[in-house]
Amino acid sequence: MTSSDRSQAVGVNKSYEIRTYGCQMNVHDSERLSGLLEEAGYVPAAKDGEGADVVVFNTCAVRENADNRLYGNLGQLAPKKAARPGMQIAVGGCLAQKDRDTIVKKAPWVDVVFGTHNIGKLPVLLERARVQEEAQVEIAESLEAFPSTLPTRRESAYAAWVSISVGCNNTCTFCIVPALRGKEKDRRTGDILAEIEALVAEGVSEVTLLGQNVNAYGSDIGDREAFSKLLRACGTIEGLERVRFTSPHPRDFTDDVIAAMAETPNVMPQLHMPLQSGSDRVLKAMRRSYRQERFLGIIEKVRAAMPDAAISTDIIVGFPGETEEDFAQTLHTVRESRFAQAFTFQYSKRPGTPAADMEGQIPKAVVQERYERLVALQEEISWAENKKQVGRVLEVLVAEGEGRKDDATRRLSGRAPDNRLVHFTRPQEPVRPGDMVTVEVTYAAPHHLLAEGEARAVRRTRAGDAWEKRNAAPAEKPQGVLLGLPTIGAPAPAPAPAPTAGCGCD
Repeated sequence: MTSSDRSQAVGVNKSYEIRTYGCQMNVHDSERLSGLLEEAGYVPAAKDGEGADVVVFNTCAVRENADNRLYGNLGQLAPKKAARPGMQIAVGGCLAQKDRDTIVKKAPWVDVVFGTHNIGKLPVLLERARVQEEAQVEIAESLEAFPSTLPTRRESAYAAWVSISVGCNNTCTFCIVPALRGKEKDRRTGDILAEIEALVAEGVSEVTLLGQNVNAYGSDIGDREAFSKLLRACGTIEGLERVRFTSPHPRDFTDDVIAAMAETPNVMPQLHMPLQSGSDRVLKAMRRSYRQERFLGIIEKVRAAMPDAAISTDIIVGFPGETEEDFAQTLHTVRESRFAQAFTFQYSKRPGTPAADMEGQIPKAVVQERYERLVALQEEISWAENKKQVGRVLEVLVAEGEGRKDDATRRLSGRAPDNRLVHFTRPQEPVRPGDMVTVEVTYAAPHHLLAEGEARAVRRTRAGDAWEKRNAAPAEKPQGVLLGLPTIGAPAPAPAPAPTAGCGCD
């Protein structure tokens, strides 16, 4: 869609709120939706959108009760809309792509329904719904524009998502996302690097390369080493201090990627590698194209190349047909892998997936008991791995809003190179989000580190300058994300039916 198409929609003096559910791809899409709306003249709503003229739901379909949650929220907005002439409601994302006309039938007060492939049309669809006074449902079957090519309103001044591919070619039996996001489509390397360079020029110091199967990048053009080449190219960008990526698939995790990570200084020693199950039999039923031996071999190679790497994972408990022996193999793999963090989920059916119709669905009580054993084991391992960090001197990227108790404790928080969360004593000199502070770790908890002594050094950065510039004038922040991202050191999620932290397609 061209900029002239977008300019047809004008929301002068109108406010918006975006409610985001799901994975990191949805978070990235919501930043683009914010950018599109602001380019069209809308402004962020104050006070959590109580007075928003436009409310946008960016939905997720991986949870079993995703539709119930959406329609419950839409129902709460119905009387508000009735009492507020001109208010509009839009529904986008994976659930919109899946349910299409069903949304308007169940909630006729919705004005716009758009899918995962045409988020750039939102302002035009809102304006068309207003003029024609009827709901606009437009679901594209293929991608119209990479999210990263659209206008953006980033939540962070110092860190950014960069989309390198969309869609997924895998056929995991528990996952519906490939059917909703489509086949994998890779973005041109030159366009990716140009965007990163532009972000760095704005003050961004950390980027996360984003794809539903990020290390399969290059399959579109037949280059199996395209992802490792991209990582190395990121290492040549002056001013780019930290590069991360999420989420890879064990099938495509090749030795050249490990070498590129180890040999490129600004690629961080952090890896989120979804396991899903440690049982070869269950992995086969899941249609995962690796087995336990292959997975543990990757972990061993990563640790040999990067001894200080922190590795996290996703695990599903209670997949149909999982026996006690299968679960024991998962526990064995967890013990051998020594994950810094595991995002553990209880299996639940997703309509439209092969696993939903499989025999051997596990009783809830059995799944819950296994889940609790797995969480207890991982908690023990996470704490032991974090204790190894005590005494280490780390350069921490100061974050905004990471530590919920920072105000009470007079501490600041940030991320170490391996993405562990570090709370540290506030230095005497002023420090801004985006700046770097060198600290010594004095204490370890299962999900965070603590540096109680004086900071060894403070390095003011261009990223801190960018944060300061953004916050010089008061501005409303975009609505927060309602389902968090996988970050090493974060508390383990409560029992939830979602299969993975990354949309279930990793």
